[in-house]
Amino acid sequence: MTEGFAAKAARGKFRRELWGPFITALKEYELLREGDRVAVCISGGKDSALLAVLMDELHRHSDFPFDVEYITMDPGYSPENRAKLEENARALGIPLRVFETNVFRVATRQEKSPCYLCARMRRGHLYNYARELGCSKIALGHHMTDAAVTTLMGMIWGSQISGMLPRLKSTNFEGMELIRPLFRIKEEDIERWARYCGLEFLGCACPMTSDDERHSSKRAWTKQLIRSLEKECPDIEINLFNSTKNVMLDTLMGYKENGEERSFLERFGDGAFSTRDE
Repeated sequence: MTEGFAAKAARGKFRRELWGPFITALKEYELLREGDRVAVCISGGKDSALLAVLMDELHRHSDFPFDVEYITMDPGYSPENRAKLEENARALGIPLRVFETNVFRVATRQEKSPCYLCARMRRGHLYNYARELGCSKIALGHHMTDAAVTTLMGMIWGSQISGMLPRLKSTNFEGMELIRPLFRIKEEDIERWARYCGLEFLGCACPMTSDDERHSSKRAWTKQLIRSLEKECPDIEINLFNSTKNVMLDTLMGYKENGEERSFLERFGDGAFSTRDE
């Protein structure tokens, strides 16, 4: 693969599936503003690689002025994984900044909830390093499939209706935001792009998790469930995605707002839940 091939494919052959939804998400969710300095976080997987390629293309060709840094946190990768990550960045023409941490070493000492600790530490290190580089936003590679899976997981495993937002303000790092520019892109289209370009990426590099455990995780199971249901309902993924912005509160028994529980009974007396006799 020659340098620039993956970017041309994303804007050409896969324009409708990748570049178009990328631009749509940026505009619809107001993810970028003039003068922004964004840290694009690259994990070594296909999603963040596409994110870097699209952001680089936008930065190169857009009249919209913004700055970008491409950063990777090494949580304790094996030498082979570290080499593969850097090799991919060179092939894609991404000027990568890699910084080292001890996340894997610390998290693996935790007997309870090592995954939770690992995720929090990784996010904290990314925010810190991004801020050191003068960035006010970090961009992550979560896509539409991630959002759909998260919604269904909440219902099946957590008995709640919740979603994933394309833009969040940090509660621990004042003035920092998290954005998800791939929010309108399906994972299957990212996979098709990667295969077309002949790219191979890192899988889960966690030293504590076996291959069997990765494939049997709740997220993997839920994703497979959605894939199987597509046979009967081809639009299931986009429907799950859209359901979180088409919430009918009048049909729900309760909801939480800013952590406070609310019940349908609070509005029951004013006739809000009456049926209409026709």
